[in-house]
Amino acid sequence: MSVDRLSVFFPAYNEEQNIALTVEQALKVLKTLGLKNYEVIIVDDGSRDDTGKIADELAVEYPEVKVVHQKNRGYGGALKTGFENSKYEWVAFADSDGQFDFTDITKFLNEADRGDLIVGYRIKRADSTLRKITTFGWKTIARILMGLNVRDYSCGFKLIKKEVYEAVLPLVGEEKVTQIEMLVKAKRLGFKFVEVGVPHYPRKFGIQTGANLKVVLKSISDLFKLWWKIR
Repeated sequence: MSVDRLSVFFPAYNEEQNIALTVEQALKVLKTLGLKNYEVIIVDDGSRDDTGKIADELAVEYPEVKVVHQKNRGYGGALKTGFENSKYEWVAFADSDGQFDFTDITKFLNEADRGDLIVGYRIKRADSTLRKITTFGWKTIARILMGLNVRDYSCGFKLIKKEVYEAVLPLVGEEKVTQIEMLVKAKRLGFKFVEVGVPHYPRKFGIQTGANLKVVLKSISDLFKLWWKIR
């Protein structure tokens, strides 16, 4: 395994019932990996519940944890904040809703010698039919407009070199488009991709916001702006 220092961040919006379990599980796993250094960053994306408060309590209890609070910028904005606040060469991020098992990070780390972006794809995705349909639509549009050919661009579990993030700046998209933009630009710059399948579990607590009509419309607008800019 070529990774010896690792930044991990969790974008979090209204995840008061999930954030502590998610972060504590990650800390348990990270302690077993033999890393020289690691950090865990919680990006509180303007949560309206007690997510921010719980995150601050975790940071007090665990010295490896730090919290970044911000006004709500959406998922894409939270991803940017996570990368910007990560200090190590490799950066992993995962959704904070408990739908991934962080022990699967070993699958990503084992592939780090072969790629610059280790991109997860969900095995038997545990989401609603509507969510699956909308994601398929986004994937199809991204493939047609920009040639992005990955199994699951929006999977919220990835391991990426920070130099990749820095190379693709500026990222103009928000919400869903941020990941598309990052992957498209990285591919055009010649960075190497490896795809890793990971189990996906049903959400136990809270409500998904990715299919919100406002989010979808904003993402469509951003996607065509991005296509026009890089075509």
